[in-house]
Amino acid sequence: MSGCSSLSAEEIVARYAAVIYRIAFSRLRNVPDAEDITQDVLLKYIRANKSFSDEDHRRKWLIRVTVNSINSLLGSAARKRNADLEEAENLPAPEVQESGIAEAVERLDEKYRLPIHLFYFEDMSISEIAATLGCAEGTVKSLLSRGRSKLKKLLEEDEYV
Repeated sequence: MSGCSSLSAEEIVARYAAVIYRIAFSRLRNVPDAEDITQDVLLKYIRANKSFSDEDHRRKWLIRVTVNSINSLLGSAARKRNADLEEAENLPAPEVQESGIAEAVERLDEKYRLPIHLFYFEDMSISEIAATLGCAEGTVKSLLSRGRSKLKKLLEEDEYV
C-alpha cells in the first residue's frame, strides 16, 4: 500500500473539521457534544499516525471513526442525562443549516438524518454508508427511500416544493 502524502495537523483540521462536526451535529443535535466528537476524532487521527492509500481512504476513515465515536457517546452513561430543551433551542445554528433543504434534513428522525447526510452532503455511496454504519446495503436503501419521502413532505410543508 503506497502512503498518501502526509498532511500536517493544521491541514487535516482545515480540511476535515467541518465534515466531522456536521456529521456529529446531524446525529447528536447538540453543539458541545458535536464539538467534543470533532476534537476527539481529530486527536485519534493524529495519535493513530496511520498511512492512507489515498485521500478518499483518509476521509472514509475519519467518517467511520466519527460514527463510532458518536455511537460510543450515545451509549455512555454520561449521555443519559437530560438536556434542557429551552437552552438547546437558543443555541446558534451550525453552518450546515444555510439552506432550506439542510434545515429540513435536520428535522428528520435520527435514523434517517445520518444516511441522508452521508449520501447527499458527503457524497458517499450506498455501500460506503452501509460499511460506515455497519448495516446491510438494503437497510441503507430503505432508510434513504423513507428519508427522502419524509424530507419531501417537510419541504412541501415549508413550500419549497
